[in-house]
Amino acid sequence: MRTAIVSAMHEELSAVLALMPDERKQQVAGRDFWAGHLHGQDVVAVLSRIGKVAAATTATALIERFEVDRIVFTGVAGGLAAGVDRGDVVVADAFLQHDLDASPIFPKYEVPLYGIARFATDAALTRELDAAVRKALPGTTLHRGLVVSGDRFVSTTIECRALQLALPDALAVEMEGAAIAQVCRDYGVPFAAVRTISDRADDEAHGDFVTFIREVASRHSAAIVEALLRAG
Repeated sequence: MRTAIVSAMHEELSAVLALMPDERKQQVAGRDFWAGHLHGQDVVAVLSRIGKVAAATTATALIERFEVDRIVFTGVAGGLAAGVDRGDVVVADAFLQHDLDASPIFPKYEVPLYGIARFATDAALTRELDAAVRKALPGTTLHRGLVVSGDRFVSTTIECRALQLALPDALAVEMEGAAIAQVCRDYGVPFAAVRTISDRADDEAHGDFVTFIREVASRHSAAIVEALLRAG
């Protein structure tokens, strides 16, 4: 089985690559893909880049060129729901594009010609990822549920409150997961995703973002990936 590990930030990708003893770089679609092994398992690691189109291109290349059997996405997100705070971890059960609106032809958020707005993650792989988080990060608050994606960095209290009102069950917001979920549904490839909460998606969202990625999120990603692949 070949597992794709997709990271949202360079620091997270570097932390994963440090665990791989034999990674080899291949360039496809202007991206660097690193093929190798982690705990004896066949792995391809790559940076998703930012935004839904970039993420969809990355996922498609992983499936078409590298023939991966499953995709696991790690990264950061802004917390939306009450109690989803900085340093917490969210494992996604489903994704939705919060900036998609083809109404009145289609209902708001529904992806045209799919008949759905929410794309579920793979149940079995998500359970494995949940277990990996619990093993790798004991004591860290873990949430499960809906994560929403859009092509904008949500960083004002006004935007955050608007999303909370429109999508009250959304736990967190980011910029890539819904696109990968849709591509994986098209190809029938299992997908699961985990996000470390870097901010509350409000006026304080900018903060010391780079330091958080380096000191917290990258360590979370590496520990979770290692626990997932060690478990088999």
